[in-house]
Amino acid sequence: MRRVEGALDRMGVHHIDLVVSSIERSLPFYRELLGPLGWHGIGEVEGERGETIWYLSGRECSIGLREAQGERREYDRYSVGLHHLAIEVSSRAAVDERAAWLRANGALLESEPQEYTYTPGYYAVFFYDPDGMKLEILHVPALAA
Repeated sequence: MRRVEGALDRMGVHHIDLVVSSIERSLPFYRELLGPLGWHGIGEVEGERGETIWYLSGRECSIGLREAQGERREYDRYSVGLHHLAIEVSSRAAVDERAAWLRANGALLESEPQEYTYTPGYYAVFFYDPDGMKLEILHVPALAA
């Protein structure tokens, strides 16, 4: 395979779109969750079916929220699709602060902030969005260096 010149200069996930049951419920949740982490940009884009997609922009990635149009079902992370979305932050304190915000706002936490053995110093909180999608906020010292 031939390497594309400059391809490794900038790589990563550009955006991910999540389908939610209610944009009125989910958009405020995600804006308030991510805003203090630096996700300040917000924009609207028209989707392929004419629906509005709301993009919340971080430094190098965006999360799109669009309202479900198909048959309404409960989210099952063990079906085909997204298992969970992990958002990296710059410090353990940021993980702890967002966990406190989640508790204060009635979000369901799967686990309190703690270290995991995935890699040295991996510190995370796992929780659920208003539709039951599993999310994670994590800090790994080696990645922040």
